[in-house]
Amino acid sequence: MTTMRDLEKKLRKLDYHQARLYLFCNFISLMLITAYSIMMLSPTVQEVFPEGGDSRKQMQAIFVLAVVGCTAFTIYATALFFRKKSRQVGILMALGISKGKLAPILYREILFLSFLSSGFGILAGIPLVVLLWNSFRLFLADSEQMQLNMRIANLGIPLAFLAMVVGLACVTANRYLARTDILDTIKEEHKNEPVKELGRWCGPAGIIVLLAGAVGGYAAPFVSMRLFRIYASGWLNILYAPVFIGLYMILLHTVVYGWRFRPGRSGYEKRKGGSGRKSSSSLKSNLISYSMMKFQGKQTVNNMLVSTVLIAGACFAIFYLPMLTTSMTDGLKDRPYDYLYHYRADQSGLSKKEVEGLASEYGLSLKDWHEAEYVSLGMDGFTDVGGGQEGDKIIEEYWEIVAEGKFFSESSLKELTGTEVTVEPGTYLGIVDDGEENTFAMRTDCKIFTNMSTRKTIQTSFAGWAHYNMLVDSGKGYYVLNDADYAEIAEGAAGEWRGVMHVFNVDGEDDYQFADRLLRSFVASVDESCNLASFYDRVYKIALNERGKEYWGDDTAASLAAKIDLSRINDSDFRLWWEYMPKSVMLEKTDFMRTFSVFLMMFLFIFLICITAACVIGYTRCQTIALNNRYVFDDLKKLGAPPVFLKKEIRRQCCTVIRTPSVIGIIGMSGLYTMILYANDGKLSMTEVKGLGICGLVILGIAALLYAVYYGTVKSLVRELVETP
Repeated sequence: MTTMRDLEKKLRKLDYHQARLYLFCNFISLMLITAYSIMMLSPTVQEVFPEGGDSRKQMQAIFVLAVVGCTAFTIYATALFFRKKSRQVGILMALGISKGKLAPILYREILFLSFLSSGFGILAGIPLVVLLWNSFRLFLADSEQMQLNMRIANLGIPLAFLAMVVGLACVTANRYLARTDILDTIKEEHKNEPVKELGRWCGPAGIIVLLAGAVGGYAAPFVSMRLFRIYASGWLNILYAPVFIGLYMILLHTVVYGWRFRPGRSGYEKRKGGSGRKSSSSLKSNLISYSMMKFQGKQTVNNMLVSTVLIAGACFAIFYLPMLTTSMTDGLKDRPYDYLYHYRADQSGLSKKEVEGLASEYGLSLKDWHEAEYVSLGMDGFTDVGGGQEGDKIIEEYWEIVAEGKFFSESSLKELTGTEVTVEPGTYLGIVDDGEENTFAMRTDCKIFTNMSTRKTIQTSFAGWAHYNMLVDSGKGYYVLNDADYAEIAEGAAGEWRGVMHVFNVDGEDDYQFADRLLRSFVASVDESCNLASFYDRVYKIALNERGKEYWGDDTAASLAAKIDLSRINDSDFRLWWEYMPKSVMLEKTDFMRTFSVFLMMFLFIFLICITAACVIGYTRCQTIALNNRYVFDDLKKLGAPPVFLKKEIRRQCCTVIRTPSVIGIIGMSGLYTMILYANDGKLSMTEVKGLGICGLVILGIAALLYAVYYGTVKSLVRELVETP
């Protein structure tokens, strides 16, 4: 006698394909989200990525995309599982089993499968992080900062996602059990998901809407600040919504019509300049391919939309690596001196004799030694007193001292660099790099300079630019004054407002041990009052304090970012942001990977997460479209369709599902990335052009990976649908 348990077991065996897909999607989703969460929320990453910085915002934005992608194919796998499961449920109901007896059986199975796949996914995410992180440390770069710290609290997001998976499965199961029509339940797996046709205009219109959303969303913060004088709020990101609407329209057009022809009569009408109707074999092939795609278009478009966004996110993350590397290498190759260091006049610093003594210990000698003094002055200008937070009104006031700048005289600049400039009395020049002229931190509207010790002032005006690559400072900027003006304003300045700068070359081949020893000796020559970040503005602090306000850098929490730990000289915070960090070609070139290791590792990992999720979505959707239309392929084989024809149809299906998101995601993100680089300063520098060229090579690698997924998917489906009797 066949028991109910035996019957249930036999029916379950018929559904192993969908159960396997459901398990696989849940496992991959939880593994990726767990790994991403552990890394993103780890103290290691949180300490390195600046609070409120662009890199942290990028990391969080792409994480949202990854979660959306994982949620999408988890929901879809759940729906597919129950569509196939509906046949088993319907048969059991037809045999007279009541819903009350059926419910425990169904819930027991889905809870077991959900917890099993999701639990193993969470467990697998932890060793995945450890493996990738330690592989990076072993083969690429290692530092004290690369000690990965993991916390149990970091599992909060994966556990919430697990709850969502289980809840979704239970809700879907309850929906199927609530049905009263047994025949509808049995035939559920054969129902199509046709997508509504909007017309052939939706594709071109979608491109326009997508571009409008990208430009509008990117420009909104600038419009808000310049036109409405309000700091951009986070809700302005909603202006990016047309990007997804336009993308959906493009994908809808691709699924329903394609970009080569239109199914139906109008698609085969004679075109102007064409040769007339298509051949009957072409008509048959196109009708079969696009009909299968169209009648399951609703979920196909949704999946392709998520895949496109994930591929775009993967490109955005991986582009960070070549752009950063190119910027670093280009910045080093044209330096006229191997070393530059400066310190306040109230510090001991390192003299020429001391540096020569260090060099001799490593068998080195020095040449081209030059030194000069500079003075830090208060600069006037407008500052915002409206709060500076999102949504605050921009209220500007003129202050006589508002920012710190470092000033050379004409003579001291020539002595230091050999660059001869002429500065008219009562004017000043800003120092920028050759060619690129990056003016981000420069102030060109000043009228008054102030000696911060004596409070003596001079009148001035901006007169143009001087060029010297090694004096480009992302924090405060360097300027040049007329010799007489410099002597007048610098008189009486205390040591804390004066500085000494040295440059030199190594005679022969440089030595890393010497460069490292020089850095450590220099750090030992200054005291704790020099532990300031380059963006800590002493003049602005004084201006605020004199008005009874607190400077943000002195706040208990913010001061952690504004103050640099001088004992951790290998940390990225020290190397990137210390106010007095020496410039050394040898150190920066050799320690590049170590300095940026956490950044590089995180963005590389983001890329792996996004591209893996996109590949999984593409693979599962191709499997679904083909397997759900198995009966079509069976009928075609019975009608005598050759294997070549059937393989061609499989390739068409997979090509649309994988190629279209890949092309749109890669081209779209490449265009957006280029637009961002151009919008930053109104031009593309040679360094940025080189970086984009390397990004092009990276794109070829991504394309090869996606093609490998396409090829493997096609091969798998051909084996199952064509070669299997």
